[in-house]
Amino acid sequence: MTTLYIANKNYSSWSLRAWLLMTELGLPFEEKLIPFGDPTAWNAFRAEGGSGKVPALQDGSLHVWDSLAIIDHLAECHSEVWPADPAARAWARSVCAEMHSGFPALRELCSMNIGVKVRLNTLPPELARDIERIAAIWLEGLSRFGGPFLAGDRFTAVDAFFAPVVFRFETYSLDRSPAMAEYIQHMLAQPGMQAWAQQALTEPWIEPRHEADCELAGKIVEDLRGPVSA
Repeated sequence: MTTLYIANKNYSSWSLRAWLLMTELGLPFEEKLIPFGDPTAWNAFRAEGGSGKVPALQDGSLHVWDSLAIIDHLAECHSEVWPADPAARAWARSVCAEMHSGFPALRELCSMNIGVKVRLNTLPPELARDIERIAAIWLEGLSRFGGPFLAGDRFTAVDAFFAPVVFRFETYSLDRSPAMAEYIQHMLAQPGMQAWAQQALTEPWIEPRHEADCELAGKIVEDLRGPVSA
């Protein structure tokens, strides 16, 4: 049995990528969620090896960690992970790598939190540049490969990699063009995205550090969650 280790669905953008790809492609796996702030669970997970971080995939005797490595591993057995067209596949791999290693301002100033709506205090230049680059990537993919997904007419790894950004655009009401808005709504309508968001909103925990990141970014104008506990 294949097991995917993840953290809180409300906050863990890295976990979302692997989980969403496997879910949307119909790849069977068992999910094991390790909540932030649970030292017993995390210590037991770290003892199993790897980096001690999520996501991590246990595939038989193989232990694979890091979202990009997991996607590469899955692609060895499942051709639908990447676009079939060589040009689209090369582009998708490139922008996935860029997303994996870049966009520090977006990560720092707009951390993923599906459970709230935030009005930003300011739009620092470095955040504006990250948003501008994301817009350029999305519009290039949609125009070159015809949509409605970033690399063509079906969901692939590149959509999974930018899925946390889709949630961030909603949380922080980031500016978007009509084409970007259409892509965001198309992504939010996908069954895996809906399931992840619904489960995130009903999680029984909050994590103070992630909540504090949102409070630093701006004013929380709406909390979408039910009763939660620290």
